[in-house]
Order: sequence, then structure tokens, then C-alpha cells
Amino acid sequence: MKHIIFGGDGFVGRHLAERLVREGEDVVVADIVKSDLPHYQHCQYFEIDVTDPEQIQTVDIRSDDMVYNLSAKMLSPLQPRAKRHDFFWPVNFHGVENIINAMARSDASRLVHFTTDMIYGHTYAYPQKEDHPANPLGEYGLSKLKTEELAETWRDRGMQISIFRPRLIIGPGRLGILSKLFKLIDWNLPVPMIGSGRNPYQFISVYDCASAARLAWKCDVPNEAYNLGSDNPPPVRDLLRSLIDYAGSSSFLLPTPAWLVKRTLDLFDLVNTPIMDPEQYLIADEMCILDCTKAKEQLGWNADYGDSDMLLAAYKEYRCGLDSKSGTARRQSRRKII
Repeated sequence: MKHIIFGGDGFVGRHLAERLVREGEDVVVADIVKSDLPHYQHCQYFEIDVTDPEQIQTVDIRSDDMVYNLSAKMLSPLQPRAKRHDFFWPVNFHGVENIINAMARSDASRLVHFTTDMIYGHTYAYPQKEDHPANPLGEYGLSKLKTEELAETWRDRGMQISIFRPRLIIGPGRLGILSKLFKLIDWNLPVPMIGSGRNPYQFISVYDCASAARLAWKCDVPNEAYNLGSDNPPPVRDLLRSLIDYAGSSSFLLPTPAWLVKRTLDLFDLVNTPIMDPEQYLIADEMCILDCTKAKEQLGWNADYGDSDMLLAAYKEYRCGLDSKSGTARRQSRRKII
């Protein structure tokens, strides 16, 4: 049996691959890029674009293999309204369709697939359980929801497919929209909040996501969907205040009228010059907290990382990156002078 990880060089995939390799498993990474990661010395790599069915056929999928799909287009980099469908759907939906079709041809039946909490859209019940209404607010969430519907049709044909719906995933290697926040704090500028900031904001660690994928395999890939989020997320204003204090910044939090900010952002989005993606700002002041009881009870999973610790770790990585670039620039400048 092999563990075949589509998107295995990506954010969650590389941590899952590294852990499975460390445990002595036979791992195959299939991705469009290959990083300089130590665990590649102990696993196979295939250069694969999931939007191309013929490329997927080059991976030797067998009936007893464990397949994971972690390939996806994310909300970062920000896309203008007119380009979102063509940006998200080829990978997020048709790529999944291609993977499942390849599995079916090989009689492989076990798949772990990651979607997103963005399938829920606006909050109708708090906290959000897996049976919360699914009404995505844009092409990203919709493309992910349609893969869940696709999975359900293949479950009816005998496949076992575990689905994970994570909150915003953070950890080493991905900053995304957080880099904009960190710049404001470094520049001692006001940090605007959409609304009062009294609502909590929930992250999930990349390590906890990799752990969940592994546990789904260990539990024989239940035909279920599972939320993934941190425990006891603090209010947005407390989370941001702790980051500002840690950074030693003079920034201050700026509450704003949520309805006015959202309508202003709607206007920018309407003319194809977005500042934020609607799927982010439309729910920014809502109680978007995932109930993860199901994953804990059925898989034995737990979130090991807290929101404040994850945010501070992301900021430290951001600062290290800046310091590294600054050091390189100084060295190059000295060479030119010499």
C-alpha cells in the first residue's frame, strides 16, 4: 500500500508527507512543483498538474492505495471578480474530478479530501456543526462545495471519502492576508477591524490539519465530513492586541461600522478592483466558529495549537523573512561598493 498525496508539496501536504515518511510509510508526492525538502530522499515524486487527466495517469494508483487530495487554489493571491471562476474551478473542482476518475479506473476506494469552512457562508447557527446550511458566498467556496457533492455520488458507488473543512490554516510557509496585517503593525499604523472586534476569530494549525488527515486513514476513512478549528478562540480585538504588544508597535485597533465597510468593499469588488475577497469580509464580524466535536469523538483528533500562539509564530516567520532579505540586500550593496 502506498500513500499518494496530490498537492503533496503544498502547505498541508508537505507536513503530511514528512510525517508519513518518518513513520516508515511508502509515500508518493504528486504536485506541480517540488521543493527542496529532506523527506524527498525517502519518497517518490511525480510532477503532476491535476487539471490534466493524462498526467494523473502517470501515477501508478493501485486498488489498496490511500489517496489524499490537498491540491487547491486559495483565496490568496486576491482575484478580481471577473477572473474568479476560471481561477478556482479548474483545480478545485475539475482537478478533484480527475483524481477520483483515476482512482475509479484503478479500483482505489479510499480518499481524504480537504474543502473549506467557506462552504457555509453566513452564520445561521453558532457554533457551526457539520450539518450547518451550506450557502457559499463566492466561487472559491462554491467550487469546494461542489466537490463535496461529487464525493457523495462516489460514496454511493462504494468509495470511502473523508472530507475536512478547516478554518483559516496558518503555519510555516503561508502568510497570505496576514502579511497585510503585519505590515500595518510594523509601520505603526492603525489596524482597522470590520465591526467591533468582539466576535472571536478561529485559526487551525497546518500541523493539526496533517494530523487529521493521518487519523482519517488510521480510522479506515469514514464517509463523513469534519470541521477543523482551534479550541476556545479569543475575540478578534484581544488576538490583535496581543500581537501589537508582542511586536512593540504603536498601532492601535480601529473599530468600524461593519455595514459601511462591507458596502464600500462591495463597490471596489463590483468594479474589479478588490481590496479583500467577499468570502472573507462578508463574514468578518460574524460568529464563524466551527464545532469540532465530531472529529474529536470519531477520529480521536485534537487541536494542539492555540490561536494566539499560531498568530505570533506567523509574525515571527514574517519578521525572519524580512530580516533575511534585508541582510541579503546589505551584503549585495557592500559587494557593489567594493
